Amino acid sequence: MIEFHTEPFSLELNYPFSISNFSRTNTPIALVRLQYEGLIGYGEASMPPYLGETQESASHFFAKVSLRNFEPSEYLSIIEYIDNIEPGHHAAKAAIDIALHDLIAKIKGIPCYELLGSDPAKMPFTSFTIGIDHPEIIAIKMKDAAPFHFIKVKLGSDQDQAIINTIRSISDKPIYVDANRGWGSKEHALEMIEWLASQNVHIIEQPLEINQLADMEWLKGKSPLPLFADESCRRLYDIENIANAFHGINIKLMKSTGIAEAQKMIAKARALDLKIMMGCMSETSCGIYAAAALAPQVDYCDLDSPWMVKNNPFEAPLLIDGKIQLPKIAGLGLILK
Repeated sequence: MIEFHTEPFSLELNYPFSISNFSRTNTPIALVRLQYEGLIGYGEASMPPYLGETQESASHFFAKVSLRNFEPSEYLSIIEYIDNIEPGHHAAKAAIDIALHDLIAKIKGIPCYELLGSDPAKMPFTSFTIGIDHPEIIAIKMKDAAPFHFIKVKLGSDQDQAIINTIRSISDKPIYVDANRGWGSKEHALEMIEWLASQNVHIIEQPLEINQLADMEWLKGKSPLPLFADESCRRLYDIENIANAFHGINIKLMKSTGIAEAQKMIAKARALDLKIMMGCMSETSCGIYAAAALAPQVDYCDLDSPWMVKNNPFEAPLLIDGKIQLPKIAGLGLILK
């Protein structure tokens, strides 16, 4: 019998975090625990408000969940059951999926990355994200980015070039850019991408709105940099629809409903010759370790949240030479503070 427990949590950010159309100082979280024969599997739902989920909606969803008649070995049936309760609730579903994988790995006595077939030696560098901000704050954030080899920069405002110039006055580290749908027209997007190509920028995420798929196909044909789908690609069924408009996808467990579907997304993207980034929302180490367990199977990694928050209830992962280290202990590798 699996016992299911949840509790709300507010994850406080080190600095206000701004993207092209939204700013916040904290992120609502739902923490999940699955208990089975003395073992506990941990999971989390991270729910930034612009994605439409709340602690109230998660509580509403969790109230419909009963795992008492399941055994952990029936995890595929559990994942299917959870997904069929109601449409949506992607982060809430991810929380249960993550906790289930943590629990199963603990029952087997192996690290979660081994359960998933990942090789820690193939872990990509992870980037450190700089949100839209004033130059003096960006300069402070760049000090926090010192242990990381790659910088991820949020753009999509009228300050885009000033932000990049500020960063370039401090560091020549390679940059990933996330425009968060903020560039409006395909012509402006192409103009920005061509300029960014001269600034040691390696990839561009989500330059246009989700509904501008035809414009994205036009842009893909002209862009000097690879274009990655973020908001345009949430779950497995999205990949086929956007494959002609992007060079790659950004998988986030809070969008994909968790690890089980993320694995299917990796396989599908590879079959369509798409590159893959493993990304995150503002998450505790729980969500980050879950994504990191899959990260050796992808091309790029943006799993920086533990270094951007004040009250992570778990110890942050070990970072060596810009890469997250996966501990060789059973489960996700979480250590409660």
